[in-house]
Amino acid sequence: MREHRPGRRGRPLGTSIAAAVTAAVASGRAAAHSGSLGGSVASATVPTWLTVLTGGVVVGGSFLFTTLLTDHDAMRGVNWWRLAVPTPAELRRAVVPLVRACSVGVLLVVLATGFVGPREGVRNFALLVVWVGWWAGYTATTYLVGNTWPALNPWRAPLSALRWIRDRRRAGGDGDAARDGGAEGEGDPLVGRVSVPASWGVWPAVAGLLGLVWLEVVSPVGESPRLLAGVVLAYTLVTVAGSLLVGTAWFDRVDPISRVFAAYGRIAPIQYDADGSLSLRLPGTAPTEAPLPDRPGEVAFVVALLWVTTYDGLVATPTWAAAVEPVVALGVPGLAVYAGALLVGFGLFRGVYRLAARRVRETADTYVTARAIERWFAPALLPIAAGYHLAHFLGYFLGLAPALAAVVTSPFAPPASPLALVLPGWFGSAKLLFVLAGHVLAIWVAHSLAFELFPGVLAAIRSQYPSVVVMVFYTMTSLWVITQPYGPPPFV
Repeated sequence: MREHRPGRRGRPLGTSIAAAVTAAVASGRAAAHSGSLGGSVASATVPTWLTVLTGGVVVGGSFLFTTLLTDHDAMRGVNWWRLAVPTPAELRRAVVPLVRACSVGVLLVVLATGFVGPREGVRNFALLVVWVGWWAGYTATTYLVGNTWPALNPWRAPLSALRWIRDRRRAGGDGDAARDGGAEGEGDPLVGRVSVPASWGVWPAVAGLLGLVWLEVVSPVGESPRLLAGVVLAYTLVTVAGSLLVGTAWFDRVDPISRVFAAYGRIAPIQYDADGSLSLRLPGTAPTEAPLPDRPGEVAFVVALLWVTTYDGLVATPTWAAAVEPVVALGVPGLAVYAGALLVGFGLFRGVYRLAARRVRETADTYVTARAIERWFAPALLPIAAGYHLAHFLGYFLGLAPALAAVVTSPFAPPASPLALVLPGWFGSAKLLFVLAGHVLAIWVAHSLAFELFPGVLAAIRSQYPSVVVMVFYTMTSLWVITQPYGPPPFV
């Protein structure tokens, strides 16, 4: 989850790639950068203060533009447009098991190459697939195309296999498989016998996401194949055991990875409709139709998704190093400093959003509760998170894609010096465009949601004033982080 991780626990491929990079440069070949956007994408050439100010002006200007769009029917025409995508049920039933079986195979190879494969990061299948192929590349497809994780998820395979066995047993026992209308796992002695308390909502997934990011920042999991394989194995055991005990609710309320992809998938152009069919939508328009479910932690998870990417970049900046040094000098353990910053930053992001929801209630002069307003407008934060993720990882993915392709073709005997792309310097400025595009789309989503919630034109427009202030805050924070020079996150 890192854009830049130099040093002991830094970059996704880490300092173990340095020797390969040096050799590639010395031989006159395209050098594989050391697992970071900073190594392949140039920083913006304009001053940071000008970049940040421009970002705030763009978001504010986009709000002024959307205030001129007050035709509710026209907005619904844009947001509700869809094109059916033919998806025969027979084809889905045939393809999903095959795809999931392939993903299980990839997971097994990740574990094998992590434990016994090459130790050099740029040659290790596990490191390249997890950080480059999966977290950078595949994650981007969940918001640029559609969320295919429910079909691809290898950790669902044991639960699905037990369900298939149960269905076959019932069909053979009484000849009527159609009587199986219960939840997945119902009727089995092992599956679905433990329930997550409703009062917990999705807070377990929030804690899981924050915990994973903290582990990724403070440990060398991004540079050590052995440690990565150990983490993946532990995650596999916990997830499989949890899903067998809880059922599919595990992936909806507990598993942070499934929640991340589901959240990103809400803004993708390909969406699952209520009847199970697929439809093509305009990007970012699906969240305008419904708020988040009324469960504890739903809003907190969206805010956490936005915050963790910011945090991931923040801890590699010189500003962070300068701020942390005197704290560590007082004897505070580095692990505690990173954990405290993670929680404090999350609390700040969530507090700013909650304050904005209360101000929305006041400016709109509505009886809608602040809690309901939080849920209603939270989907507008998803394009911001997606734009920020793309800004962090597109250059990283493109730069190491050739190395990934070379290692995938021969995971246990990779080439000695895989090639990588050296992206042009102007690509650094593209990061700014991705962030701004996400925030402009967020303005549109918030504008549409306001007209769905509040009656009349004036109340809907007035309600957006606090939201725009929050979005400008998020925009300027994101732009400031991505324009900073990156260095080794210290004191861990």
